[in-house]
Amino acid sequence: MTNDAGESVIAIDGPSGSGKSTIARGVAVALDLQVLDTGAMYRAVALAALEAGVGLDDEIGCAALARKHVIDVDSGVTRIDGRDVSAEIRGPDVTAAVSAVAAHPEVRTVLVAHQRAWVAEHGAGVVEGRDIGTVVFPAARLKVFLTASDDERARRRQRDEVASARVVRVDDVRTALVRRDALDSGRAVSPLRPADDAVMVDTTDRDVDDVVAELVTRARAAGIG
Repeated sequence: MTNDAGESVIAIDGPSGSGKSTIARGVAVALDLQVLDTGAMYRAVALAALEAGVGLDDEIGCAALARKHVIDVDSGVTRIDGRDVSAEIRGPDVTAAVSAVAAHPEVRTVLVAHQRAWVAEHGAGVVEGRDIGTVVFPAARLKVFLTASDDERARRRQRDEVASARVVRVDDVRTALVRRDALDSGRAVSPLRPADDAVMVDTTDRDVDDVVAELVTRARAAGIG
């Protein structure tokens, strides 16, 4: 795939709790586009590894699972071979495992190909993740990198956990977020970092609708939507 194939993409990157999923969905709705949560794809592979008893440090084994299974992410639902695993991939075991699985270059090669195929099929879209603007679609017309303070991100993730009937302490969530940030930012392949030409948006004290409105304006100015 040439870089031109990603021109109609809005690439939204950032760490956990920065608001990627909520904001990506809002932008997609406003512009009548489809949205792809690439993080859910890596979580699906992590879940498959845990279920199959494949070691998280086994790159060959994890990549084989990524090739073997049909991983579909659509309209907020994640499926492995047709099985809805949307709830399972958000559980604590997968959250603890996903960074290790996502660090494997061969796993990333398999899933990046799927992500590019998704855009080729849809023609345009909002794609969220950690390396969308830097690796997957470096020619995206609009690249956004969302940030938020550690405390705010921890509070948001704790609310998500409570909504899923899991009781966690905000301090524990903050510690886990910082650990995952370090793993994702320090990996050798496709580390978490903003593209040089990304729009940096701090969502700490901003309303979701306000951020969505800003990005929709930027997208339209870039010729998307």
